[in-house]
Amino acid sequence: MDAVIEARGLTRILPGPVPVTLVREVDFQAQPGELVAISGASGSGKSSLLYLLGLLDRPTEGSIQIEGRPTTTLNDSALAALRLEAVGFVFQFHFLLPEFTVLENITLPMRKRGAFGQKAQTERAMGLLADLGLQGEEAKTPDQLSGGQRQRVAIARALANDPRLILADEPTGSLDSKNGRLVFDIFKRLAESDGRAVITVTHDATLAALCHRQVHMVDGRLIN
Repeated sequence: MDAVIEARGLTRILPGPVPVTLVREVDFQAQPGELVAISGASGSGKSSLLYLLGLLDRPTEGSIQIEGRPTTTLNDSALAALRLEAVGFVFQFHFLLPEFTVLENITLPMRKRGAFGQKAQTERAMGLLADLGLQGEEAKTPDQLSGGQRQRVAIARALANDPRLILADEPTGSLDSKNGRLVFDIFKRLAESDGRAVITVTHDATLAALCHRQVHMVDGRLIN
């Protein structure tokens, strides 16, 4: 089975009078149907690695393939197009646009990609809301929702373009334990039922233990 994402020799160095190495020679891959937790102390490089895997930052050295597609030589516009098509992001703070409704927040990635007509965008968004237990919330704005609901909307937005790769950076960090477990249960279902690769950074050892695999970062290095 081909990996959804495969990284080889990833290194990220911040240049300067005293260069800072954020990620050191990381090899990593995630398979379809796999939920992987990345853990480690603050400053160990977890988020830096996630941003590299999600094509939000470029490595100083090393390579990344997403669904077999090399990314090293892509220019910025090609990287942005691949990111929009193949990667969904969920962050600790949902980053929903406050002036948009729930429905508009979810359809935004589809509109940016131009992959569906307006009717199909609405139908897909409504289906995602139903699947995540958010029926009837589509006309609300984010400030009318609870924290757990907002994070589920953020998950729906991440799924809008049907990516095979979902990356989550401390997705339960601002949630209580009940909603945190709900979010992780959703991630597990997205992996096991939909065949996506889901990679999450988390400090929560209890939730990390629910994942199929855990890896640990120390000083920018990945320890399996």
